Amino acid sequence: MAIVERKLSGWGRYPVVQSRVQRPERLSALQELVARAGTGSLTARGAGRSYGDAALNSKGTTVLMGRLNRMLAFDEKTGLLRCEAGVTLEEILAVFVPRGWFLPVTPGTKHVTVGGAIAFDVHGKNHHCDGAFSSFVSGLKLLTASGEIVACTRSRNANLFRATVGGAGLTGFITEAAVTLRRIETSRIHLRRFKAQDLDDALSLFDEHEASYPYSVAWIDCLARGKALGRSLVMFGRHARRGELDARLRDDPLGYAPGTRFSVPFNLPGFALHPLAVKSFNAFYYARQRTREMTAITDLDPFFYPLDAIGQWNKLYGRRGFIQYQAVFPAATGRKALVEALNLTSRRGKGSFLAVLKRFGAASEGLLSFPLPGYTLALDVPVGRGLHVLIEGLNRIALAHGGRAYLAKDAYLTPDIFREMYPALPDFLEIKGAHDEGNIFSSMLARRLQLHHDPELKAAEVTVHA
Repeated sequence: MAIVERKLSGWGRYPVVQSRVQRPERLSALQELVARAGTGSLTARGAGRSYGDAALNSKGTTVLMGRLNRMLAFDEKTGLLRCEAGVTLEEILAVFVPRGWFLPVTPGTKHVTVGGAIAFDVHGKNHHCDGAFSSFVSGLKLLTASGEIVACTRSRNANLFRATVGGAGLTGFITEAAVTLRRIETSRIHLRRFKAQDLDDALSLFDEHEASYPYSVAWIDCLARGKALGRSLVMFGRHARRGELDARLRDDPLGYAPGTRFSVPFNLPGFALHPLAVKSFNAFYYARQRTREMTAITDLDPFFYPLDAIGQWNKLYGRRGFIQYQAVFPAATGRKALVEALNLTSRRGKGSFLAVLKRFGAASEGLLSFPLPGYTLALDVPVGRGLHVLIEGLNRIALAHGGRAYLAKDAYLTPDIFREMYPALPDFLEIKGAHDEGNIFSSMLARRLQLHHDPELKAAEVTVHA
């Protein structure tokens, strides 16, 4: 395999680092990389849609997993798909939606690999009733530092399974997984959307309607203040039945042909991200729905992946890039924490066009998995003056309420706060140490948060800004 030097970043385009990059095309080549790692470190990188430094490695080799993307077997009776880790959710949808199957859990983009979905135990709009991606993973294969490929399930090598799910790729290379898909009758969604005048109204809507809909999410105006704090558009959805479609769609109930409508050709200038511009856009977006409630039949992609229709939409945040911050606040103090977080964001004037509120159900079994029962808030924040202060403040709010930040989107957590947010860390480190004593599997995130047992790896790394 050729070794090339490249500048890499996450989807937020911050930070940017120089890294050695290799792209294996066969499992044997991946095994050879591990065998020759020596004292170097390896970081798996899937579709490059994580944020922050989770899939960056300026002190070792970044391994691109996209060519290891073969679908190996599918059971039409049970929906069990066995595939390599480099298969993307987009590839699964293209093959299986026309056959009447959908993903059991999906994040807000389909440009994610199965390996990445497991490594960060991704969640979706149905977490309140179905849990995270790992809930539908019956087993996986892991290439460990010894060169052995270990089969992991909930009953076989169970500790390694729990450390790998949500483990940020630090236990080894996920090479294969078995995921159970969900049967659907049509490729459309029955959408019901409400206009919530404030945070309490939005939370009440979740309470009232989530039992009837497997999917729920709210776009929230993170710059609104006072009585309008937390005003939202709250959306609920379920898979439409064939009888609900009009005649034209009923003839092809599983038709699925998504595409990119257009691409952002250049970085947006800084003035477009001025707080006044963002505030004006948010006010317009909220006001465009004139009625309290609306219903519609919509395609899968506009409901689950609205931004995937815009190529290179990360350029909307300008040359310097952005952070997508996400935290979860436990149910008992969730409302209070959300009020504090929204007030802080509004005061700092760092809100964005995209802020999302969802409700989580049960916690995942992964030792470093993100979800907890409660509410999760995600917002995009352009890189610039005052960003660090805002993120630190949001992390302090999450910590004070027993919440945590999401590693797939983190760039600012410190080791001390991370340890408090993730109490199962000692168990994770024990399992990692047993299978990767030399810390072959590492990343900038791992070294920043000291997700290893070797103090020699604590040195700071220099980033190159976009």
